[in-house]
Amino acid sequence: MKNQFKIPLVLFLIGMIISVVGALFKLMHWPGANIILIMGMLIEAGAILSLIITIVKKK
Repeated sequence: MKNQFKIPLVLFLIGMIISVVGALFKLMHWPGANIILIMGMLIEAGAILSLIITIVKKK
């Protein structure tokens, strides 16, 4: 794997972990679930956007 794809991949994995934790909070009806889910989704969206930018710059 190239070095340039590591950062978006790590960001995406962190976003997925945060989203899963947010889903757990939502299932358990604990407070703060919506905020955690939104943060996880935003991090995933940022990772995908950075991956697209990296691919476009490479070509």
